[in-house]
Amino acid sequence: MSDSSISKFFKKTRKERLDIVGSFANLSAEELEILQNNNGGISFEKADKMVENVIGTFSLPLGVATSFKINQKDYLIPMVIEEPSVIAAASKGAKIARIKGGFEATADESYSIGQIQVLDADINSAIKKIQESSKEIINLANSKSNTLSKMNKGAKEVSCKEIDTPLGKMLIVELLIDVGDAMGANITNTMCEAVSPLLEKITGGRTLLRILSNYSTQRIAKATAVFDKKEIGGENVVDDIILAYQFADNDVYRAVTHNKGIMNGIIAVANATGQDSRAIEAAANAYAARSGQYRSLSKWTKDREGNLVGSLELPLSVGIIGGIANVHPIAKVCMKILKVSSAQELACVMTATGLAQNYSAIRALATEGIQKGHMRLHARNLATAAGAKPDQVDKIVQKMIEEKKISLDRAKELLEQI
Repeated sequence: MSDSSISKFFKKTRKERLDIVGSFANLSAEELEILQNNNGGISFEKADKMVENVIGTFSLPLGVATSFKINQKDYLIPMVIEEPSVIAAASKGAKIARIKGGFEATADESYSIGQIQVLDADINSAIKKIQESSKEIINLANSKSNTLSKMNKGAKEVSCKEIDTPLGKMLIVELLIDVGDAMGANITNTMCEAVSPLLEKITGGRTLLRILSNYSTQRIAKATAVFDKKEIGGENVVDDIILAYQFADNDVYRAVTHNKGIMNGIIAVANATGQDSRAIEAAANAYAARSGQYRSLSKWTKDREGNLVGSLELPLSVGIIGGIANVHPIAKVCMKILKVSSAQELACVMTATGLAQNYSAIRALATEGIQKGHMRLHARNLATAAGAKPDQVDKIVQKMIEEKKISLDRAKELLEQI
């Protein structure tokens, strides 16, 4: 099976869903067992080795978004998120984009930026000396990773910048490092620390901080898609969506919520695949403010035929080797479901997911409103919280929606009546 466009996936039983995903990703019986494991695929013993002071584990729902075609390849996309409607919205966006060929996406090579803060040095003289010694600095950095050097990757450039602070001027030395298919935080930090004594010797100054920057502007990912105007609801709806986008692009209060919706899609995939979601969020928000005003990360226009055209661009530092992606059993299975072969491909998938999510959210806002679909899912959560059994949930949800009274108290009242 290679087609990700699966009809009524949400109506299938868990076994049917697992059978479909297993067939799509060629999962083994052991991998399917990991997905069915109620503790989220991680034991206390394993968790205790991952972080400090462990007292248990905390699970979140793992779902699969369907219908994605990215760069002419079909994907089922694992997403870990607690918010209702996100996975359904991403799938719906992918289904509409698929009509016009799906998503086109690109991602830069995996360049990480390491920073070394140099104090108490004559900055102009120090910059000149560092430039003259750049080859020596790069060689020392690369001596810390035999793997990257063998792959013709590793540290590539040394640059300097001067910054003004209330405490005076500072020299910041930056290493540009090709980290391959890794996120690259550990090797970047290692290289920064390794070259610091040499920088002190060269400049006569003192190094303080030596750490990567999570503002990964050398790892930009982009995705675009065309959404058929007929499927959207006509050219008037297309125009309204563009007006809604302009609101987000020119008002910071709207932009924050707009971009949060984009990150719903991106971070859900990051969670499923063991990425550093905090780094991704921080970089995305900094990038949204790069013009001096916090703006929309996506752009929405229309083509000559009146179809809606969406694009999304953001820095995206992700990896398919190292880190939690190679430790957490569920993350490893999710990687297999995605069938990505490089960090760039993963970045493309995540960006397309963010754009699909943004399309569905902004279309809902510009037409029937966001609550119509969201509240049905919210009602299910309330019915469950009230203590309803699986065969009682749908009855309570339907009644609350008919009455337009969606609350925990009403769910409890209806449960008592049943």
